[in-house]
Amino acid sequence: MDKHLLRYPGSKQTMAIVGLLTGVQAVAILFQAIFLAKAITQMFHGESLSVAIRSFAFFFIAHFVRQLMQWGKERVAYRFAQKTSERSREQLVEKLFQLGPDAVGKHGSGNLITLTLEGIPKFRKYIELFIPRFVTMAIVPLVIVLYIWTQDKLSAITLIIVLPVLIIFLILIGLVSQKKIDDQMENYRLLSRHFVDSLRGLVTLKYLGKSKSHEKAIETVSNKYRIATNRALKYAFMSSFALDFFASLSVAIVAVELGLRLINGTVTLEPALAILILAPDYFLPVRELGNDFHATVDGQDAGEEIRSILKDDTSYEMNDVAVMPFVGATSLRAQEVTVIGDEERTLLEDVSFDIRPGEKIGIVGTSGAGKSTFIRTLAGFTTVGDGTFAIGEKQLPTLANESWQRQLSYIPQHPTIFAMSVAENIRFYAPDATLDEVKEAARTVGLYELIESFPNTWDEPIGQAGRSLSGGEEQRVALARTLLQQSNVLLFDEPTAHLDIETEHDIKQIIVPLMEEKTVFFATHRLHWMKNMDRIFVIDHGRVVQEGTYEQLLHEEGPYRALVRSQQQGVIRS
Repeated sequence: MDKHLLRYPGSKQTMAIVGLLTGVQAVAILFQAIFLAKAITQMFHGESLSVAIRSFAFFFIAHFVRQLMQWGKERVAYRFAQKTSERSREQLVEKLFQLGPDAVGKHGSGNLITLTLEGIPKFRKYIELFIPRFVTMAIVPLVIVLYIWTQDKLSAITLIIVLPVLIIFLILIGLVSQKKIDDQMENYRLLSRHFVDSLRGLVTLKYLGKSKSHEKAIETVSNKYRIATNRALKYAFMSSFALDFFASLSVAIVAVELGLRLINGTVTLEPALAILILAPDYFLPVRELGNDFHATVDGQDAGEEIRSILKDDTSYEMNDVAVMPFVGATSLRAQEVTVIGDEERTLLEDVSFDIRPGEKIGIVGTSGAGKSTFIRTLAGFTTVGDGTFAIGEKQLPTLANESWQRQLSYIPQHPTIFAMSVAENIRFYAPDATLDEVKEAARTVGLYELIESFPNTWDEPIGQAGRSLSGGEEQRVALARTLLQQSNVLLFDEPTAHLDIETEHDIKQIIVPLMEEKTVFFATHRLHWMKNMDRIFVIDHGRVVQEGTYEQLLHEEGPYRALVRSQQQGVIRS
């Protein structure tokens, strides 16, 4: 019995209802066997057809009640499983918001996506199947063996001896299978994380000329999952076969024992037939539970993982220190800031800077150097392990500060397009903007003619289940949002990394005027943007290893010139 099931709201009530229905079903199973045996015996003894038909009628009534109770159990279990899984999904999403952006780094984006989209349905299926199966196994065999005890004690003793052996065998199979299933689930999570990360980085890999070499990594991960799945299936098939075999063998033992005593005349035909008909139903709950174990164990694992995340006591807390608008003579300072990721991995280390309003800061480095972490830290999306920030005279432990975040716009590599109209998407951060303001922002970023060509123009649904947009068009929507938001600080995280050169050139013509009189942090590996920056930070392994203007770094031997030479040689194309 999974002890956690009793801790969910409504679980005990559900168990009680399912138990009541199972009790009625067990009685129906008894009457079904009794009247079927009676009808067969009556026909064997040559009694009138009307008498046998009456027994068959009672048999069909009992059979109908049995199936009706089964349907009722499944409906009750399904509703409870549906409510519990929905509540778990809500709690999980709420917890992820509580953990903040660090949840992705701690638990893995692929793992969280798989858990939310696939783990919850599997968890629901596990609850839906397990409750009626467990209650049935606890009640039906007991009712059947008590009835058989009143009819034939020797057959009851045989069944009582055989069932524990079958259950012990089921437990042993489960213990052996669990290791293989855990290996399969671990490889499944690895494959899911790898797939999501590969999908997100595919354009970057292609841009860096690494897409072909990544095929080997995909093949290796997929092959591991294939091997683990085949091993798990092998044990699942073997255990199902073994359960069916031993259950059939147990029924055969009862049948042989009854047959011998029928020949000897120590038992009559009618109770012997009833016992023989009940014997398969006596073992059926164990067989069903064993078969469903393999079908639902991944749902049980998903439930365990959800509970482990819900138990995480860390939280992403916004500090409520009011900071002044980032304009005029104020400044943004960082003092030896260090960011620690999952598994105690250092993402940023001893980063210090002093930024004035209106400065344009370029952030460059090789893939994985820490550019995105730098931007996310500035946006207040990461937890700072050490160091402090200061905006003007206000000291802050992190930039997870509402009054700071209200002043900035964050433009990621892949902006989120919501399942709503194009106008609602553009005004997402400025819900009070008028349609004329939306149109003006769209005209500025070059979307006006495209939107006007849509059948529903500004009410055209986009995003999921709506009209799909190209990467460049999605980026223009993000820029239109930024225009309406009118923020003082702009954070760009590889905004053109997935775009072709022609589209990037068009987007650049929009972004450069947008940066005027704004404080800009621009992370990219396309170095032609650095000509538009006042200062450049070169990041390597989470540290700022070089800093200066474009001209200074271009004529100074160091990491930046190495990046430039790499681009010129075609290792990293600009």
